[in-house]
Amino acid sequence: MEDFLIGIGKRLKEIRKKNALTIHEVANRAGVSNGLISRIENGRTIPSLPVLIELIHSLETDITYFFEGVKNIKNAKFIHIKKEDYQKIEKEDRSETKGFNYYHIFSKSINSIGFEAVILEVEPDSKRDKVITDAWEFKYIIKGSVTYIIDDAEVVVNEGDSLCFNGRLPHVPENRTKENCVILVLYFYSESNS
Repeated sequence: MEDFLIGIGKRLKEIRKKNALTIHEVANRAGVSNGLISRIENGRTIPSLPVLIELIHSLETDITYFFEGVKNIKNAKFIHIKKEDYQKIEKEDRSETKGFNYYHIFSKSINSIGFEAVILEVEPDSKRDKVITDAWEFKYIIKGSVTYIIDDAEVVVNEGDSLCFNGRLPHVPENRTKENCVILVLYFYSESNS
């Protein structure tokens, strides 16, 4: 995981410098602090998926292009973000509210990126061969647990977790539990995918 952190940071810095952008410009465009950009570029932290997507958008680059660079650096096949790693955000004055907790899991759509959203329900003992899609796939587990097989890797994704990977890698979810798993699936298609 540490290698992947460094890979994302290096890729961010590489594209930022190539586009002659300052840390301040990228931070302003993405709506984050200069310090966060610095920590990401230095491999000291990994952004949540929504923040990462905003950062890629702020670099005026393509998601596929960005992740291909990261993949070449460290051969990462997916990004798995655990529920406890989501950024908690304050939407209201805390002195006036009680019991409202917001967790940033996804932001607005990105220019030049088409996307499709579906709800997927995977029943226990379901069967399907691995498939390939022409998109980056983002999964958010609404209920239950599922094991994703991505190429030759396996990752268990539990309720509240998310997963992002290149759909061109053969993949299939397997529900090895006794309860249905409900998943929000977002497919991101870039202009270079068509």
